[in-house]
Amino acid sequence: MNTVEFDAELIKRYAGSGPRYTSYPTAMEFSPLVNEQDYIQWVRDSNSSHRPLSLYVHIPFCAHVCFYCACNKIVTADRSRAQPYLDSLYREIRLQASLVDPDRRIDQLHWGGGTPTFLNEEQMGELMQVIGENFYLHEDDTGEYSIEIDPRELREHTLPMLRDIGFNRVSFGVQDFDPKVQAAVHRIQTDEQSLGALNKARELGFRSINIDLMYGLPLQTLDSFSATLDKVIDARPDRLSVFNYAHLPERFKPQRRINREDLPSGDVKLAILSLTIDKLTSAGYQYIGMDHFALEDDELVQAQRTNTLHRNFQGYSTHSDSDLIAMGVSAISSMPGGYAQNCLTVEEYSRELEASRLPIVRGVAINDDDRLRREVIQQLICNNTLDRGRIESEFGVDFGSYFSAELEQLEAMQQDELVTVGADRLDVTPRGRLLIRNICKVFDRYRAKKEERFSKMI
Repeated sequence: MNTVEFDAELIKRYAGSGPRYTSYPTAMEFSPLVNEQDYIQWVRDSNSSHRPLSLYVHIPFCAHVCFYCACNKIVTADRSRAQPYLDSLYREIRLQASLVDPDRRIDQLHWGGGTPTFLNEEQMGELMQVIGENFYLHEDDTGEYSIEIDPRELREHTLPMLRDIGFNRVSFGVQDFDPKVQAAVHRIQTDEQSLGALNKARELGFRSINIDLMYGLPLQTLDSFSATLDKVIDARPDRLSVFNYAHLPERFKPQRRINREDLPSGDVKLAILSLTIDKLTSAGYQYIGMDHFALEDDELVQAQRTNTLHRNFQGYSTHSDSDLIAMGVSAISSMPGGYAQNCLTVEEYSRELEASRLPIVRGVAINDDDRLRREVIQQLICNNTLDRGRIESEFGVDFGSYFSAELEQLEAMQQDELVTVGADRLDVTPRGRLLIRNICKVFDRYRAKKEERFSKMI
């Protein structure tokens, strides 16, 4: 299950754009027809399930602009802008918590951005305090509480303070150790900053440490990225995210500062990807899927082995039984009834909360067909296998009849040995794992719409 087979010619043949399936339907289907009242009803309905919750908190500020970045962020050196935003965020926390049964435990908490450590230690401590006053947090370190960190934004007491207030997982943004590549994307970051932060987190007892890398950046070569991988392997983080850089300057303004001529060719990118898989798997990392690797004893690997892995807006997770409440500008919540996204600008976000309204700006309601297809895509993208009997039992359909058109489309993929389709199950082969987005797209009934807006799948 954890093996992956690299075939450059096959990948080129299936090259194209497609969703990353952090949700289904994807955000491309969101519309203003979903409003605050819809979301309130969805949360109230979800209370009857007594399912645990995941919380996501978005901190949009960055002190530096990274040219590759496609996140919703505000680049500013003015740290005083953080407190007014936090004041609005506290209002949302209280409004959101008022909808939730107080006995619903927070099994997963994630702060992302932007750069959460743009906040000072006092502000981060106060934010966690407000969350704890309004939601049922674990007090025994058994929750999965993580934060994204730019190592350049760490001060002497930042990591110890984060550990003290309850974080037990951390993700460090590195992207590349090569100074030329760093300069080309405006992210100068010394080895001492990156690896020193990792070692400090390990000393402090963080249970899981992730490093983010990115391939396809300007001036990257096979040799230079190999050297980056060697440093990462020596540091041995628990998890790695190795993202494909998607150059979309027409959508993301900072990317216009990247010289297109400096980007590695498609062949070089594929060679870097092949090298990455070979080196990491030889070093004891398992390929989880969709750019993610983890050591063999990591919880993600264990969840994949037991078919309990889950995928959401934060990537892969072991908490498949949680509903997601997301707070902060542009954050997206996920409930059984649908998805709801907050206002995209701080000004709109703050204005809605000053009026004591949840800042919902758009979303999508989920119908029975969406739920069925979402479960099919989840099983494939997380576990590389689909139990047809389970789908039939859970959704009351005949799989072969319901998905007759999709099964016909999969015939070409069967011939290319990307999938095997049997009477009881559908399995993704080692050749198909790198093309999982292509396989999932077959079951996406929205897939013909606006595909040019999605990033390249490899």
